[in-house]
Amino acid sequence: MIIESLYFFLPGYIANMAPVLLRSIPYGGKPIHSKLFGEHKTWRGLVVAILIGGLVFWLQQWLYNLGFQDWALIDYADFPGYFGFLQGAGVIGGDLVKSFYKRKQGIKPGDPWWGWDQLDFVMGGLVLGFLVYVPPAGTALVLLVLSPILHLLANNIGYLLKIKKSRY
Repeated sequence: MIIESLYFFLPGYIANMAPVLLRSIPYGGKPIHSKLFGEHKTWRGLVVAILIGGLVFWLQQWLYNLGFQDWALIDYADFPGYFGFLQGAGVIGGDLVKSFYKRKQGIKPGDPWWGWDQLDFVMGGLVLGFLVYVPPAGTALVLLVLSPILHLLANNIGYLLKIKKSRY
């Protein structure tokens, strides 16, 4: 169940990392709204998160059709192809909502907001994904418990590789 849950949310996980990993793309680096979200929330990040979420889901569908079905929580063959785009949009949307409230609380961009920094993208991806599919409660629980741990691990790796400026 753990592997199936993590694999199900793979488009969201990769979409969440995409803005940082693809920040060297020379287009779209303008902030969406500096005052509301901070300087680091850019149009490029918004677009790449949505696109990467969709592409990862399409890859999962392709692999499913080739017979890679052991980790599948859903029947990818009969699932709408836009689900990954929704998950990517939910992930980045959850991050934007959290950033908005961070600014309202006076927390500077890059400063930690424990708990919310690790769960915002998961909650956003799940909520927007609910428009197409509501996963079993156990899957949601696995994602809400394990994602903060994986998020902190990925951020620390990114920090050590000098991809991210902070460990959070």
